[in-house]
Amino acid sequence: MDYIFLQNYWWFLVSLLGALLVFLLFVQGGNSLLFTLGRNDEERALLVNSTGRKWEFTFTTLVTFGGAFFASFPLFYSTSFGGAYWLWMIILFSFVLQAVSYEFQSKLGNLLGKHTYQWFLVINGIVGPLLLGGAVATFFTGSNFLVNKGNMGNELMPVISSWANGWHGLDALTNPWNLVLGFAVFFLARLLGNLYFINNIRDKDLIPRCRRQLITDAIPFLILFLAFVIRTLLADGFAVNPETKEVYMEPYKYFINLMDIPLLLVLFLSGVVGVLWGIGRAVFSKTATNGIWFTGIGVVLTVLALLLCAGYNNTAYYPSTADLQSSLTLANSCSSEFTLRTMAYVSILVPFVLAYIIYAWRAIDRKPITAKELEQDGHAY
Repeated sequence: MDYIFLQNYWWFLVSLLGALLVFLLFVQGGNSLLFTLGRNDEERALLVNSTGRKWEFTFTTLVTFGGAFFASFPLFYSTSFGGAYWLWMIILFSFVLQAVSYEFQSKLGNLLGKHTYQWFLVINGIVGPLLLGGAVATFFTGSNFLVNKGNMGNELMPVISSWANGWHGLDALTNPWNLVLGFAVFFLARLLGNLYFINNIRDKDLIPRCRRQLITDAIPFLILFLAFVIRTLLADGFAVNPETKEVYMEPYKYFINLMDIPLLLVLFLSGVVGVLWGIGRAVFSKTATNGIWFTGIGVVLTVLALLLCAGYNNTAYYPSTADLQSSLTLANSCSSEFTLRTMAYVSILVPFVLAYIIYAWRAIDRKPITAKELEQDGHAY
């Protein structure tokens, strides 16, 4: 395990966590549909308890994703989380609203009322996926920051990275392509939420409504995602000269990455097929309930391929639009070799953690949710 291998290994792990996080946004997508699908309190209770049994998986993955980035690529963490803090604070605040809503909406004597807390879930369901998608898009479109490692010797202000304007991350929303991916992730989360409800709930009125809503969300997602992918593959990308470490613009860089690394192309195409197959099963079969797994696995593979494409093959994964040479690469933003190596040994435990998550998931979803079950459940949200 040399230094370069460790850098690529940890970018793979971070990308995998990011891909799993996008899949787990079905919780947020489902919550955004709370008042669209739920026509009465009983139906909304089914929806809330369906996502409520999984929201901690999403929240934990988000925190783990940030922690892995901090440990393996600390300069990205200090640059993005420290510079674009308004964007990340809004995202985190929306997730705090979600946690508060689940814990307090059914408490006796809550001052705000149950519907207010349910609207907190809707806010998180809209804001979370939209802004996370916009943040991920900056891996391909760039962000407005400066990096000067010479400042480490400045006793008065040893700040390596700084944001080049006063918007501190909100400027990402002024780039239309960031918004395109943001809305694509938003509609993706909603269609995943629909697929999860179809798999997890048994209700003769609610599930047909989910299948119809699935079409409504799938169409804009496919249009927006296809537009972003085509634009990204045809646009100039942020390449790195392996010898001089100079960052420069290269035509069709991300398309070239897919061609140079055939495994990424296979992952991407397999993921797209999985997404379409899962959606098709749910739309064209009134009895199919397992579309979430085809689409979910497809989402993980597709997002994983895109994130690996953003960092592998001498590519700047966090490009700077203010100063091209400030762009972050795997080599110039990673932790020391000792840190990466030590964490690599610890990462051997990851499969055991995943096995526990799968076990817990299966235990929770052993039986689909019904209105009768909620009446007998003393721990219902």
